[in-house]
Amino acid sequence: MSERIREIASEKCVRCETATPYSAKEIKQHLAEFPDWSLVTDSIQKEFRFKSYLSGLEFACNLGKIAESENHHPDMLIGWRRVKVSWSTHAIKGLSQNDFVMAAKSELEYLRKS
Repeated sequence: MSERIREIASEKCVRCETATPYSAKEIKQHLAEFPDWSLVTDSIQKEFRFKSYLSGLEFACNLGKIAESENHHPDMLIGWRRVKVSWSTHAIKGLSQNDFVMAAKSELEYLRKS
């Protein structure tokens, strides 16, 4: 994992209602720092893989706790040995700094679980 991802993960989310929407150019620049994440409509997504169903479930639960502490919540799809995570700032109908901060926090949590 890059030092830049760790740096982004150390940031805090701002209130979603006051978040500044990223332009298409900004999204592309930020997404370049996140291998395996993809832009899907107005969200960024990644599927994380695990050795067991329970490991994925634990990851989802821990990520949910982090999301609650930051007041920025993902959509998650939990499957057998995989969890798909989608970040979007619904209040602004797009992507903001919050989504990339939380993607970085997702990466750190995944490192702890794998």
